[in-house]
Amino acid sequence: MPIAFKEWAVTVRALAEGEQLLTLRKGGIREENKHFELEHERFFLYPTFDHQQNNLVRASHHPELDRALEEGVWPDDEPPARALLQDGGIPQPDRVRIRAWAEVAEDITIEDPRIVDALSPFYIWTNDYAAKRLDWKPRHPLHLVLLRVHRIPRPVTVRVREEYHGCRSWVEIDRDLPFEGTPVMSDEEFEFATAEIRSICQGDREPALV
Repeated sequence: MPIAFKEWAVTVRALAEGEQLLTLRKGGIREENKHFELEHERFFLYPTFDHQQNNLVRASHHPELDRALEEGVWPDDEPPARALLQDGGIPQPDRVRIRAWAEVAEDITIEDPRIVDALSPFYIWTNDYAAKRLDWKPRHPLHLVLLRVHRIPRPVTVRVREEYHGCRSWVEIDRDLPFEGTPVMSDEEFEFATAEIRSICQGDREPALV
């Protein structure tokens, strides 16, 4: 069965549009070993609304929160009001749309909060939220996973199963999905951005992009 990686719907949109090429992960309470493990090198991106909140997304990307609701197929075709995202109280859709898949370019572990802050040009979350991802479970490092994302030619709608809910990173999709499509970033753009990210993680310099 195809494997998918769960991430906030608004983050999936950013990844699928080439606005972000990394994710930060510690692991959820339903992970097998209670911390994140990079179990797969290629996977689809599954948009979830679990814990997604307005105030944890940078203000410049708040318009994307409305568009992210389009990643769900809602009961009676009525998307919920975005205001419900403020406290994470949004209901779950009946189905979600899979628009992209990713290959892992690199898995980097981080323990220094200054690095997380310096990486802020490369993610859409607030700096405070990114720092909280590092602070949670302080004995475990934060995984920065660089992703080479591809958009599939046509979005595929999959039903939301009960076992997809909750704080887990990986889900098995119960229908065929194509590893097809084109990268969302050119090779040159991707190599330039990943070089900047690696340099920041190694403590070589501050980010050149703003």
